[in-house]
Amino acid sequence: MSRASDHITPCLNHAVSILERLVSFDTESSKSNHALMDYVCAFFDARAISYVCAPNEDGTKRALFATLGPQRDGGVLLSAHSDVVPVLGQNWSSDPFVLRRDGGRLYGRGACDMKGFAALVMALFDHCASWSFTTPLHFLLSYDEETTCLGPVDLIKRFGVDLPRPAAVIVGEPTLMDVADTQKAITTYMTCVRGHEAHSSQPALGINAIEIACELVNFLYTHAAHYGQEQGDARFSPPTATVSVGRIEGGVARNILARECQFLWEVRSLPHQDPRAVEQALAAYVRDIVLPRVNRGVGTAEIITTCDVNVPPLSPEPGSLAERLALKYARSNHTIAVSYATEAGQFQRAGIPAVVCGPGSIAQAHQPDEYIEMSQMEAGLSFLHALAHDMADEAKI
Repeated sequence: MSRASDHITPCLNHAVSILERLVSFDTESSKSNHALMDYVCAFFDARAISYVCAPNEDGTKRALFATLGPQRDGGVLLSAHSDVVPVLGQNWSSDPFVLRRDGGRLYGRGACDMKGFAALVMALFDHCASWSFTTPLHFLLSYDEETTCLGPVDLIKRFGVDLPRPAAVIVGEPTLMDVADTQKAITTYMTCVRGHEAHSSQPALGINAIEIACELVNFLYTHAAHYGQEQGDARFSPPTATVSVGRIEGGVARNILARECQFLWEVRSLPHQDPRAVEQALAAYVRDIVLPRVNRGVGTAEIITTCDVNVPPLSPEPGSLAERLALKYARSNHTIAVSYATEAGQFQRAGIPAVVCGPGSIAQAHQPDEYIEMSQMEAGLSFLHALAHDMADEAKI
């Protein structure tokens, strides 16, 4: 077998052509990914590469798990997601679903986050399909990473049952090919406040849901400052847990005390923190302070907080197989921390060591005119080729 470096240029060109097809599918998280998955399945069918698909509950989306080599436990899983964030309201210079090359950059929705990595893995699998792997190399392509990070969970539950259980996972989110061994958790909520309508000239006759909601939002930001100061970690940027309220909506007219108001908020907590601590503090404040005060007059207020998403953190596992492999092929001797959430924590929760390492910069993710540098595509492909070459040659994983 010739060395992997001999094949980088043609394989890189192939990866760019694959990325062009992947970007052409509008796979915003609110939409189906079936068209993209049909393309990926046909790609693997044409190369006799084994795979299975797992649909979501309502059948609108599906995840894919493909394997080169034997169908047995062990080996490395390369993980990507198929969904992208919306383009609505963003000022793009060209069609976001048509890959555009300009100099050393490839522009398109998902080019960086993270169809670029998926294209590299598919090109790698094509190139390596005829190699003799005695340990498996796996690929998982999920959905809904941008909303819940639950897309790979159904397949993860099958690991060691009717699917091979990988020994290590590399999640190819954009890190500029640095190896991230830890990430924050993200927990998202909706708080709904229900009060009692009244004329705004007579506030004592009602309960203003907007007024209460504003008080609760203020509590969240005040509590967040205290929560973060006590348990910071300088590896992260920012080094503390963060709380953010992203949307608030309520009322029908400015001269009517609002009957209902709701707001959406999130907590990004450090791996060692209780991700539900802020929610619990808010619940205690509502129970002990807010409701006893507002329910003394007319009507009764109701405040309900529901948790929408709970993405687990990735905790450091120094010396894990995933970390050792990623550092080796990234040619690095240090790890980093990332503040954004990925699916890596889902694999770690299942007992499989994982790291985050992929091409591109998170600064480009979710932006108008999102792009990935060709130099990053080449670096990612060099990493993957070296990994696959050693697995096929040495079979030690």
